[in-house]
Amino acid sequence: MSLLDLLKTISAIMGMLTVLSVIVLSLTLLERKFIGRIQMRKGPNRVGPFGLLQPVADAIKLVAKEDILPTWVDKVIYWVSPLVVFIPTFMIWVTIPVARDVVIRNLDMGLFYIIAFSVLSIVGLISAGWASANKYAIIGGFRAAAQLISYEIPIILSVLAIAMLAGSLNLERIVDAQATKPYIFLQPLGAFLFLCGGLAELGRTPFDIHPAESEVVGGPFVEYSGAHWSVFFLAEYINTFAIAALTTLLFLGGWLFPGLPGNVTASGVLVFLTKTYLVVLVIFWFRGTYPRLRIDQLMSLGWKVLVPLGFINVVVTAVALKTELPEIILGLISFVILASTFWIISVRMRTAPKPEYTVRLYDPSLEGLNAR
Repeated sequence: MSLLDLLKTISAIMGMLTVLSVIVLSLTLLERKFIGRIQMRKGPNRVGPFGLLQPVADAIKLVAKEDILPTWVDKVIYWVSPLVVFIPTFMIWVTIPVARDVVIRNLDMGLFYIIAFSVLSIVGLISAGWASANKYAIIGGFRAAAQLISYEIPIILSVLAIAMLAGSLNLERIVDAQATKPYIFLQPLGAFLFLCGGLAELGRTPFDIHPAESEVVGGPFVEYSGAHWSVFFLAEYINTFAIAALTTLLFLGGWLFPGLPGNVTASGVLVFLTKTYLVVLVIFWFRGTYPRLRIDQLMSLGWKVLVPLGFINVVVTAVALKTELPEIILGLISFVILASTFWIISVRMRTAPKPEYTVRLYDPSLEGLNAR
């Protein structure tokens, strides 16, 4: 690589970091406004017109806030852990296209690169909890490892089915293969698996187990504050946008839209951002409407439901490709499996035995004993 190419790559990366930072600011405002509407309140409306400067005020507060370092932490690992979480989150954007040829580096093994890099953030979460030397942080780190490793499997299986349909791991070729119809019509089960696994990877409601305030205070981030905590916060929202962007590319046709030319950069970027922000609203909608799962429910959902469904989806896709079934048949089979899963879960929930509670009546004779 020449010096000029190196300078171009560095400038592109810095530009991407700037764009992602602006996107994170927009996502924080959008989330507050959207969930405010769900909960019948206005959301931020004091800082700037319509509250538009609230994300800027939050960013200034986090940067200027005192960064407290507990005396008992392992300082080197404590400082490095936020970067270990953030860098893989940022690096996957190197090969995510937002329109045709609008990408820093289009890789033939782009999907493989994204999956390989995304799992590295698990190390940062574990090391953050361990370095904090706090029992709640350590428990949160172990929870994060168990959750992320478990839900990485459904994501990989759903991505594998898409790669089989497109015959490529190149994201641009996968989008081109959806020129006639988005893959969500052929893989509704795969889209469900990918979105559920993505929510669990993000640690967002209803999968926010490792930072659960009511159980482990703040998870692996409990001893972090100020700018170092903001790095975890930044990584979470960049990951949120990444999951939405990959959902758009893999299942919603990316920058393609009927009636619009797919090779025009401006219209492609607009279509891509519109679809991606709609997926982001779905993610925010889950947070505003669903309660947190217990950790046993979360692990059961992953290993007993999503992982088997992922293998079923891959097998069905392979059989359909081998036997050259019509695409509509593959879509119907995938939809029937998904609908049957929801029906079985709803029946199990309705017929599950209700927990029994013991009610203790007030006994005045115990007053003296309680007082002593």
